[in-house]
Amino acid sequence: MAGMTRHIVLLRGINVGGHRKLPMADLRALLAGLGYTDVVTYIQSGNAVVAADEPDPEVVGAAVREAVHARFGFDVPVMVRPLEQFRAVVAANPLDVADPSVFMVLFCSEPVDTAGLTSIDLAAYPGERIAITPTEVFTYHECGAREAKLPAVVGRHCPGEITARNWRTVLRLLEMAGGS
Repeated sequence: MAGMTRHIVLLRGINVGGHRKLPMADLRALLAGLGYTDVVTYIQSGNAVVAADEPDPEVVGAAVREAVHARFGFDVPVMVRPLEQFRAVVAANPLDVADPSVFMVLFCSEPVDTAGLTSIDLAAYPGERIAITPTEVFTYHECGAREAKLPAVVGRHCPGEITARNWRTVLRLLEMAGGS
């Protein structure tokens, strides 16, 4: 695997509510067909780890997005983080994670609008907190992710695309990529 880059691939909005159905076996086959190796997926929400000759995550993301569209007929935002960057995301988490099920990471395709995010009046969102890094936003939701209001608000301050993963999934992907 010398010269290969491990990437974590996150597809947004597949297998949600019966829409954009993409079985993980089909995703693994599609990724392998693109020439990626050591392809593994995690749960049904579009999480994969691959090894690629291509070090640029934007190139990998564009290739995956195009292939999904060509094969399955729907356009899906794809965020890709090289293993080292994904590891840095985990290390940069400034919030306490007592319960991983109520803690999420929003992965953004473009740098976040930190000024816009810091201007959010968090008093309007009791039980929710955010922490900001250049390309991710960490969110905590005391009442659970289903009741969370902040991710939608955060989305309005993140140019480009975003996709969210709970902390348990983030840690599992890091482990699968060999980064923990």
